[in-house]
Order: sequence, then structure tokens, then C-alpha cells
Amino acid sequence: MPVLRVVVLWHQHQPFYKDLVTGEYRLPWVRLHALKDYYGMVKLLDEFPNVHQTFNLVPSLITQIQDYVSGTAQDPFLQVAAKPARDLSQEERRFALQYLFQANPVHMIGRYPRYRELWERFRASGDSPEKAERYFQPQDFTDLQVLSQIAWFDEFFLDDPDVAALIKKGQGYSLQDQRFVIQRERELIAKVLPAHADAARCGGVEISTSAFYHPILPLVCDTNMGGVSTPGLPLPVNRFRRPEDARAQLQRGLDLHQEVFGVRPTGVWPSEGSVSEEVFAIAQNLGVKWMATDEGVLGRSLGLNFSRDAGNGRLTPDKAEKLYNIHRFQNGHTEMHLIFRDHTISDLIGFVYSGMNAQDAANHLLHNVKEAAAPTLARGRDAMVPIILDGENAWEYYPQSGREFLRRFYDGLQRDPGVEAVTVTEAIARQKDTATFSHLVPGSWINANFNVWIGAPEDNRSWDYLYHARNFYEETAPKASETQRKLAFEEILIAEGSDWNWWYGPEHHSANDREFDELYRKHLSNVYQALGGSPPDYLAQPITGGMSRPSFVPQTAYVRPHITGEMVRYFEWMGAAVYTADKRAGSMHGKIFVLDSVYAGIDESNVYGRLDFADQIPQEDFELVVNLESRTEDGQRPRRVLRLDACAHAKKLDSWRVTAADEDKALGGSGAPQGAAVVLNRNFEFKIPLAWLLAAPVSSVAKASEPVATRLRLRFSLWQNRLPVDALPLEGWIELQLVGETELMMST
Repeated sequence: MPVLRVVVLWHQHQPFYKDLVTGEYRLPWVRLHALKDYYGMVKLLDEFPNVHQTFNLVPSLITQIQDYVSGTAQDPFLQVAAKPARDLSQEERRFALQYLFQANPVHMIGRYPRYRELWERFRASGDSPEKAERYFQPQDFTDLQVLSQIAWFDEFFLDDPDVAALIKKGQGYSLQDQRFVIQRERELIAKVLPAHADAARCGGVEISTSAFYHPILPLVCDTNMGGVSTPGLPLPVNRFRRPEDARAQLQRGLDLHQEVFGVRPTGVWPSEGSVSEEVFAIAQNLGVKWMATDEGVLGRSLGLNFSRDAGNGRLTPDKAEKLYNIHRFQNGHTEMHLIFRDHTISDLIGFVYSGMNAQDAANHLLHNVKEAAAPTLARGRDAMVPIILDGENAWEYYPQSGREFLRRFYDGLQRDPGVEAVTVTEAIARQKDTATFSHLVPGSWINANFNVWIGAPEDNRSWDYLYHARNFYEETAPKASETQRKLAFEEILIAEGSDWNWWYGPEHHSANDREFDELYRKHLSNVYQALGGSPPDYLAQPITGGMSRPSFVPQTAYVRPHITGEMVRYFEWMGAAVYTADKRAGSMHGKIFVLDSVYAGIDESNVYGRLDFADQIPQEDFELVVNLESRTEDGQRPRRVLRLDACAHAKKLDSWRVTAADEDKALGGSGAPQGAAVVLNRNFEFKIPLAWLLAAPVSSVAKASEPVATRLRLRFSLWQNRLPVDALPLEGWIELQLVGETELMMST
């Protein structure tokens, strides 16, 4: 009988936040995720001994965890949380208000009534630390300091009697309570790595690794790979080509893993699933047996389109057999086993199931896995379905960190006699027939290319700065001491990490853009200083500061965001079209920069929109209008015209409705959304069914009796007192192509 094997790989990663010269951590996310996710994710498997999984721990994450465990981490966020409230300076009080509310407002802040009360008080002051400070007394700060830490405690840690007693207390925390929480954090973080080691020794978990500082290995080997993956992509002025650095990054990762866990790993999740043939050769030479990436890379390499059938959501039998198999790349002396992530199923966990009942979500996931494998099993062949995603970022959007959902999914896997939940190495060993191929199109798990990290002016500038720093090291290091060389090269390797360029360019922006830019330039400056040189003047200037963000970036992938209006989870909007206000231009009605940027995108069923304000939501009442049109190929006239009106009072959404130009009644509104959703909180977001626009992705439309809409266009405007105040775009429209997801990705 053929067997269905489910391979789940959780990728655990955080950027390297530490400045090696000052020793200070610029952001707290390693500590907070170590408290909340890393321990519980692996510990949960104790309850399901027949469910085996793979956990990928990035080496630079491991070293940062070790830093916190040893007590040597200098974390200003932790220092502010630990300091007695009465001793906080004005600057520290404002720092606490700015950063200690950075948590999911529903499942983390909202879980603790006092924390939510304080958060609402802060929001009532316009999210301004300067304005809010006067409304917070020392006891308020102590409660905030305690609850902002407990909110990040893992579900297993919340069962501790002492922690449970603090939660029951609810408010009015003492300095002793505060000290207890801070001390317990270090004890709990110390459990993370031993829990992984214990699970691996028992055989239920395989721990894989990555290149040490999470670089995009194909680009470190050769930035020209950006142009190979995306022909015509603008490249840096200077070609960065350092395969020896790529080898050092991988070698260090493998060595640290062996040092920490006592065994040498055989598998590697290459950072961001980024692969090339040169990377395979380096990895094989270092003893790596398997790597993993996304189905899009396989599709481009084999010349296949892995789009699912619009009717049943399945691949064709031939394509399913290709995807749900172990592949072996073989070219000359280079050989590497590979698995390719099922993009659709993996994204259900990351973006969809958090909004569903736990049992329904688990049933849906297991059903989708079985349906995906069914065509291959029907042919009498084993099927291996890979589910690969971040193991940390999704869970704050689930009740109780998603534990109930995971328990029910794991229980379903364990109880089904036709399913084996295995590690990657187990899957390779048990697969009877593997597929062999000899040519790879380099790419990553994001749109099967490297465009997030190279090609935009900011990205290319950062590569050029790295090129000059690396050359300075090459020229100067022979004259320096061993200590100087070691520090300088470490800074080079850190600067090669993927996380800096993640934030450069048009794709991703967050409240911490400035911190990432400063830290990247600091690492490069440290190279020069460590070797006795002076950093170039340009490293004193922000890479982002001298350049405007492009005014428009087209949609590159389907989006499926939660409509919350909370300006969180940037990656839910990854792939959306983005239009950014040109802040050099004037605005309407004398107002300046009321609207900052808009995002828009589609999936199979809906069109989504998001509007970010330039500063704060206007104090006075206002109306937001979104005009939407679907258009056919000839573009002579709209297929259908809709108007979304959203009225705001006291900075809150008062009412909304969607009307069609050819109908008098509303299609949906505040009292009867009819499948739509409209929210105004920190920003404005909406979801509208494509059916209201008489539209659907072209690849999912069967035989159409009427002209088919092939594109949508949108524009946003803000009105006060029946006068237009601002609009995006000021002229023209944001256009979206109505095509299937694979076609959309391949066209970019």
C-alpha cells in the first residue's frame, strides 16, 4: 500500500540584533520569542510520540539565546521592564510606553484585562508616549512592566503555580512581583535549547541548521544571481562575489550545531529558501545531505506551473507526483536531496487558520493534505507533502498561541493509520523512488526569486557598501592583529545577513526601519574601526534617507490578510501592490500628507485594501471613499463600478456601505456585511468579494458567456465637510491584474 508522509519543518529565526562593539541589543525579539514560542513548539510533541518533525534553528539565533541565558545580553527593553517604576527617567517612561505595547492587541494584550486597560489609555492619547505619559502613575508603569512580559510567556510557562498566581492577581503588582518575572524569564529561556536537544535524542525531532548569520547564500556567492533569477533586474554597481564567505557561514553553522547538540546536522534550510547550483556544491562539500526550498523554484526549474485547479484546489496527477516527492539534484560531482514546500498548504497555517475554530482548522488542514496527495497515492506511489513555515510569527494571532489547533492537528496525524508524520531525513530514507533533475533556476521561497534583497536602489546601495567594506578587510587584515581580524570578519559576516535588505527597498516597512538601517551601517562601520581605519562618510547617512520610496509597486503574489486595522504583520500584505505618497508634491485642500500609502491585492475570491495615515488618524470627522472598477481586456468601459463609503466619528468607524453604480441598494454595509469587512483602527482596511465586481482571476474562469474582467483598478480619497482633503493616487488609479497566483508570480 502506498504511504502518505507529512513532513513539517518549522523555521526558527530572528535577526542578529546585537552590536558586537557596544554589546547592546537593538531590539528584544529574540528574548520575547524564546519566552513564547521556541520551547512550547518542541515540548508539545511530547504528547504525540508518533508525530516526528524537523526544527530549523538558525545559528545566530542560538548564540543570542545563549547570551540571554548567560546573563550577558545588554537589552535596553529588558532593562526598562526591570527597573523600579519610581526610578524611571522621563525618557525611560516614554520608551516603555512606546515599546511595551508591541504585542498582538487581541490574543496577548486583550488576554489580560489590566494590560488592555493600559493599552486603551495609551491609544486614547493618540499612541503618543509624550501625550500619554501624564496619565500613567508609577503603579500603572509597574503593572505595564509585569504584564508586558507575562504576555509573552509560553502556554507551558503560564501553568507554573507562581506565574498563575501573578496572573490571578491581575494588577497592583509589587516590586517583588516585578523582580520575580524578570528572574523567571532567564530561567525559562534557559529551557529552550535543552528541550530541543532532548527531543532530538529521543528521535522525535530532527534539528537542521542554516548559514550562521542567515545570508542569502546565492547572492553572497555572486550578486549576479539576482539577474539570472530575474533577467533584466537592476544590479549593484559592484559585483559582490564571495563564495568563500558563503562556505564560512555554512561551516560555522554546522560547527555550532555540533557543539550545542552533540551531533553534526545533515540538513540545511538555506536562509529564505534561497538556493543555487553553486550553493549545492558548497553544501555537499561540507557534508550536507539535504536542503529545502519552495515549490516555485521547482516549477521554474522544471518548466512547470504548479497552479491548483480552481474547482477542486488540486494539482493535476502529473504535477502532484512531481511536487510530492523527494528530489535529487545531480550535476557533475554535485548531488543534493531536496524537498519543495507546498506553498498553499503552508500558508493556510500562517494566514488562515488563526481565524477558525481549532478543530475545524485541524480537520481542514488534514483534509487538504490528503486531497493533495490523493492523485499520487491513486497511482500506487508514496507521497510526501512538505509543510514549511516560520515557527514563531503566526502564533500571536491564534488563541493560546495556537496550541489547541496544533494539538488537534497532531492528534489527527497520529491517529490516521495511512499517514506517517516524519522528519526530512526519515522521509528521504523511506521514499522508494526519488525524482532526479540536473538544472536549477536559482531562487528563494518568496516568488522564486531574490527581488526582496536585490534590485531596488536601496538594496543595491547596501550591497555596494558591503562590497567596499569587504575589500577594505581584504586589503587591511594582513597587517592587523588576530583580534582585530576576527572582530572585523565577524562584522562582515553579520552584514551579509538577509535581514538588512529585507527592510530596504519597497517591499517591507515597519516601525523599526530606522533601527535596522542604523544597525546595518554600524556593523559596516565596525569593520573599518576594528582594523584601525575610519568609516567612509556615507555610512553616517541613512541608506533609506536620501531616497524616496517608489510611488508604485505592482502586485507580485496573492495576499490573504486579516482585516484588523492594527498595522501589524507586515508579511500578510507581502506581495500586494503598494502606492506611496510622493511627499515632495502638494496635497489637496491645503493639508499635507494626511495619507501615506495604500496597499491593494487579490486572492482567489476577494480584493483587499489598506490605507496608512501619514501621521495620526484625523481628529475631525471624515469620510473615506474607495472607488473600485473591474475592466475587460479592451478597457473601453468598466465591467462594474463600486463605491465603498466609510464614515468616521471620533477617530472610530461609524458606518460603511458598498454600492454599485448600476444599483440603488447597498451590496453590503455595517449591519449586513455579506462577506465583506471594513475596519478602522490604526489604519483603514477592507475586504470585498470579487463577485461583487463580477470578477474572478482569469485562470479560474471557465467558459464565460460575457466579456471577462481582466483587471481591477482602485483609488482612495479622504473627505471632510464634503470637500476632498487628500487622495492616493492623486492622479490615475492603482491597477491589479486578475490572474492566477502562479501567473502573477511568474510575471514579476
